[in-house]
Amino acid sequence: MDTEQEALDAYSRVVTGVAEQVLPSVASLRVRTRRGEGAGSASVLTEDGYLLTSAHVVEGAGQAEAAFVDGTEEDVDVVGRDQLSDLAVLRARGPVPPPVRLGDASRLRIGQLVVALGNPLGLAGSVTAGIVSGLGRSLPTRRGRVVDEVIQTDAALNPGNSGGALADSHGRVVGVNTAVAGVGVGLAVPINSTTNQIIAALMAGGRVRRAWLGIAGAPAPLPPAVRAKLGRRSGVRVAQVVSGSPAEVAGLRSGDILVAVGGQPVVSTTTVQQRMVADAIGRRVEITVWRNGALVDVIAVPRELTEDP
Repeated sequence: MDTEQEALDAYSRVVTGVAEQVLPSVASLRVRTRRGEGAGSASVLTEDGYLLTSAHVVEGAGQAEAAFVDGTEEDVDVVGRDQLSDLAVLRARGPVPPPVRLGDASRLRIGQLVVALGNPLGLAGSVTAGIVSGLGRSLPTRRGRVVDEVIQTDAALNPGNSGGALADSHGRVVGVNTAVAGVGVGLAVPINSTTNQIIAALMAGGRVRRAWLGIAGAPAPLPPAVRAKLGRRSGVRVAQVVSGSPAEVAGLRSGDILVAVGGQPVVSTTTVQQRMVADAIGRRVEITVWRNGALVDVIAVPRELTEDP
């Protein structure tokens, strides 16, 4: 019994410690649009008033009202939204509490303790805890695209938690809570090298530029001979090539298996997307595919992705 009580006490100390560190920097958002009022959460990113939230929380809004647990209230302007990652950056018109510490979701492991902080159902300053119950999930967005590498947690999430912080046991924010997928299943967009670039782009210019290749595909195993030569087991099989796309112009075909883009290995659709950054727009990119029993190189020139479907 003593051992069980000690474990519970240790768990409580971790959760309360995270709450004390992070909660003062998490705001409750009130958002007004033509469709009515909405609510969500946001975390302070910088000393000079930038905040991070979910794109769908501020969709259709140019500003919102942020309230913190210490009683601070500030109007915030929407600096930029990125529907493809479901992230948005806001900026307060006045002083805000200190920023949260960002962590790296790529270091998370299944079973690890996480704490969700936000404004569920209008209940400001709420804290729930759970574990990482899955990694690498995919989250469909309202625009028909998919956010990859999403964190699954069983920490209780409810409407209003969106945009709030998902923190690890050290009080580092490793995700942005974005959706409730069912009872005991919450999803969060990870904080990692890719999303850090997205956040920086939103802060700098209010939008994210992406390159577009024009293919749809899925992970596929490589033949044994290719595995031995390349030292990896999978690539991405091209299921569709969009008519008139850079991929079609380059000569990519349905059934090709992508093994490298720009000289970098491709093992999933996510790695292809990660290569389609702003620097790739209008530049020649070498793509290596497995086709008809041989490795074939083609050259594509990606165009800018200008709108969501």
